[in-house]
This record gives sequence, C-alpha cells and structure tokens, in this order.
Amino acid sequence: MTERIHILRNAGTILVGQLAVMAFGITDTIVAAHYADTALAALSVGSATYISVHVALMGIVQALLPIWAELQGAKKYTAIGQSVRQALYIVLLTSAVGMVILLNPATLLNWAQVPQHLQAEIHDYLTVVAFGLPASLLFRLFGTLNQGLGRPRSVTLVQVFGLICKIPLSILLVLGIPDIFDPMGLVGCAWATLVVNFAMVAFAILLIRFQNFYKPYAFWRALEAPNFSVLMQFLKLGIPSGLAIGVEVTSFTLMALFIARQGVIASASHQITASLAALLYMVPLSLSIACSARVSYWLGANRIQNVRKALRDGLTLVIISASFLSLILIFFQRDVVLFYTQSPAITELAVALIYWLACYQIADALQVFCVFALRCYKVTVFPLFTYAFTLWGVGLAGGYAVSYGLWTFENIVWLHTNSPITFWQTSTFALLLTVLILFPALWICAYRKAD
Repeated sequence: MTERIHILRNAGTILVGQLAVMAFGITDTIVAAHYADTALAALSVGSATYISVHVALMGIVQALLPIWAELQGAKKYTAIGQSVRQALYIVLLTSAVGMVILLNPATLLNWAQVPQHLQAEIHDYLTVVAFGLPASLLFRLFGTLNQGLGRPRSVTLVQVFGLICKIPLSILLVLGIPDIFDPMGLVGCAWATLVVNFAMVAFAILLIRFQNFYKPYAFWRALEAPNFSVLMQFLKLGIPSGLAIGVEVTSFTLMALFIARQGVIASASHQITASLAALLYMVPLSLSIACSARVSYWLGANRIQNVRKALRDGLTLVIISASFLSLILIFFQRDVVLFYTQSPAITELAVALIYWLACYQIADALQVFCVFALRCYKVTVFPLFTYAFTLWGVGLAGGYAVSYGLWTFENIVWLHTNSPITFWQTSTFALLLTVLILFPALWICAYRKAD
C-alpha cells in the first residue's frame, strides 16, 4: 500500500466520524431554525461559547497523538497503556476547568454585548452542556488514541452510533410532540448532546474492554499514581497546542458574539456560514490527523525518508480537496443556504458570505495541515504566537475595527461596515498570513533539522 493511499484511507475513515460529529451541530442548527429565529440566534452564541472552551481543552488531549503514534512506531505497546492511564489525569483537569467556565458565562456575554433577551436561553444551554463536557473529553482521549494507533475505524463506529441517537433525540426534545411532549426549545439541543456524549463513552469503554486488538497495550491494569514528569511532558506539548487551538477557534467563534449586536438576521446568516465552514474544515482536519499519525509513526521508527514522503503526500491531498470544495461552494451557494433557511433576508446575506467562505476554507486547510505536522516535531509554541498575531490581531480585531468604524478605508469599496461580511474578509486574510508564516517553519523541520 502506498503512503498516499494509507493516509487517504485513514483520513476517509476519520472524516466519516468527524462528519457524524459535525452533523450534531448541523442538526441543532436546523432544528433550532424550525423552532424560532431567536433560538437560532441564541444557538449561534451558545454554541460559539461552548466550542471555544471545548475545542481548546480537546486540543490538549488531541496533542498527545504524536506521543502514542511514535510509541507505536517503536513497537512499545505496554508503554502506550501506561501513557494512556496517565492521560486520564489530564482529562480530569481539563474537565474541571471547562465546567467552571461554562457554568459562569455572564461576564463573557455582557462583555460581548449579547442582547439581554437571548442571555437566559444561552445560559440554560451552557449549563446543560457543561455537565456533558467530561464525557466528551474522555471520548476525545479514546479517539486520539485510536488515531495514533492507526485504527480510526473504532472511533468512527461510535461517532456514527452517536449521530443515530442524536438526530431523533434533538427533534423530540426541541420541537416536542403535539399533545404528548411539550417542546423544550434550545435547551433540548443541550440535553440531547449530554445524553449522546455519555452513551458514546460507554460504547468506547466496551470496545476497549473486549476487543482483542487492545490486549497488547494492557490498558486495564491498575491506575498508577500521577507521574508528574510524564504529566509535565503532556502539558508541555498539550497546553500550547490547546491554547493555539483556542486562539484559532475563538477567532472564529468570537465573530458570533461580536456579530450578535447586529441583530437576528446577521447572527442567523453568520451561523449558517459558520456551520458550513466547520463542516468543510473536517476534510483537511481528517487529512491532517491521518498524515500527522503517519509522520509520527515513521519518526518513531526512525525512517526519515518515509516521514518526508508522508508530508508531501498529505499536503497534496489537502490542496486538491480544498480547491474542489471551494468550487462546489461557488457554483451552488444559494442551494446550500436554502437547505438551512427559507427567510429571504437571511438567505441574501448568507449567500454573500459564501463567496468569502470559499477563499477562507482554502487558507484554513493549509494552515491546519502545517500546525498538525509541526506538532509531530514537538513545535507548538511558535504556532501559538503566530495564531495570536494573525487570527486575533489581524482577523478578529481587524474585523471588529473595520465593521464598527474604528478604522475606515474609504477607498476600499469591498470592505463593509456594520456587517458580518467584514469579519469573514479579515479572517480570510489572517489565515493566508498564517500559512505564509508556518509553512517555512515546517519545511525547516522536515528538510533541515532531520539531516
């Protein structure tokens, strides 16, 4: 099997699972939109807040993939079991931090000037999903482990099972059944998510306990006391990675908070575009995960030429897939938007945003590949500072300044004021700048440091 086929096969399996998870959010968006426009606007802010916290913490766990992939390449199987048991302490810590933040969102919502009539609904939503956070992070540990071992199929199986449960449960809880079950509104989405997260963890535990594949790793030995040298190694790799992902995601999700003050139409159209962006992101993310697992595996086996080939093949696949998806967006932008909403005002604004999304997702695909590949070489702090400068400084702050009149560019007619379009314009430019900074760093790691 060629390196490219190996990456593509694993990436395809990962993608199916990632799309199943993304379908959770798409389901909530569609169901909330059918319930009420205000529910969709509240979901835009509530999901943005949850994702900002959840993905940053998830990034700490996901950053452990190169460690386990290298150990797999070196055929140190029982060491992987010991490492995973130590990682349970990381899950415990990140869960506690995340729950504290999600259960106390008032300061953030007031700072972002989210309308008061939406805040109560958002608070209820975040309270419920906070209690599902530990299960979600524990399942991310299971997913990262299997991706590192080159066995993503088990993860995908559980994620598809979760989607099968999520769709009818969200519809039932949000919309209710006439004369039988009263609708819960937006908070029904949160309850559905919580139930599904715990069900997925239970399924994952059963797989690890009874499948023969996992026996050589001896996962079920007694839990050792915290090994602080190992935990510090995890945190040294995971915290910068988690913070970098936090910067990346908040640069994306804070747009929802800033756009919320522009009204329901702006928030709803942005939510549709953001949902599409997150969906498209799953393709380069899956390729990057599969490629990074393969790169780390060959690093553990000390096969440098195989490492470089995996990088080249992964980058080629990312470029081809991103270009194809952009063309699809451009040719079918209105049809895609009408799948989400029938509101004429929301449709027109969302269609305008799709053109910028086509450019945004190409740059997004390239930068995520660079970040995951750099993580294989334990380079995590440099991407963090790069993200802070480009995504926060250029993309988010620049979009805020232009949209709300702090900066004026009268000669640049395509820049909009008081519009979500501005945020997508500046964020696209920020991602392009990120690629220009990170790609040379990756080249140095792959072709100079390894010689």
